[in-house]
Amino acid sequence: MSTPTRVVTIVGPTASGKTRLSVRLAQRLDGEIVNADSVQLYRGMDIGSAKATAQERAGVPHHLLDVLEVTEEASVADFQRRARRAIDEIGSRGRTAIVVGGSSLYVRAVLDPLDFPGTDPQVRARWTRRLGEIGPHALHAILAERDPQAAAAILPTNGRRIVRALEVGELTGRPFVATMPPPRSIYPHLVMIGLDVPREELDARIDARVDRMWADGFVDEVRSLTGLAGSPTASRALGYQQVLAHLAGEITEEEAREQTKLATRRFARRQDRMMRKDPRIHWLRYDDPDLLARATALVVGP
Repeated sequence: MSTPTRVVTIVGPTASGKTRLSVRLAQRLDGEIVNADSVQLYRGMDIGSAKATAQERAGVPHHLLDVLEVTEEASVADFQRRARRAIDEIGSRGRTAIVVGGSSLYVRAVLDPLDFPGTDPQVRARWTRRLGEIGPHALHAILAERDPQAAAAILPTNGRRIVRALEVGELTGRPFVATMPPPRSIYPHLVMIGLDVPREELDARIDARVDRMWADGFVDEVRSLTGLAGSPTASRALGYQQVLAHLAGEITEEEAREQTKLATRRFARRQDRMMRKDPRIHWLRYDDPDLLARATALVVGP
């Protein structure tokens, strides 16, 4: 009988240092990394997603990076299948799987027994048409009336997820969030580590990251991605959405940069709120000089 796969997750808000810790921990634990960031699934969306470079990966195997074209639609259900398959393969080699994310939904989709409701093309098309008629903010207000919990967890600009929540509510007769069971892992050997960053420091780190994205050629990256503007999911990613608006002449480049900072700070707060609800997560200070040792001790013991 094979030994159950040891799974470690590293979570935390955007710009908290998850990538660096995950690589160092993988080196120490003989591990491989499974990406749980939906934007990093896309080929070419590198600068805006802070995707680890080959040098930053330091020879550690990474899974679920660059598996979709920007014109393809990303779904949590498809991601769940891919990620669990990667974890099984890592376990078959006797190595530790380190899941690094991303949103609470994507992480829990990997770890917990989540079943995603089916879809109805007609219902989805009807809500999609409504989105086109009134825009995401007004549709978000409708969702807030029908399902306040779902509305609180979904950005008012994320039209696709708003449509999905309304579709699920109509098809199941239950709130969208009601499909999320209490935290309970399908992996018996799971350790969850969260990186804790004080809000003011996190805001400063996010602003610095966005400025660095621009300095690294983010606008040129967005311009080079053929088909991005019409894509169903990739075009809504933070930063990419704002730069596309700039390239379409709707806002200035400086407005795109500032809107990216603001939207990212809001997203990071939402990420943090959702993750704090999971009692399994061991929170560690992101700047603790003994961070690697503490994280390792959580996995293998002192």
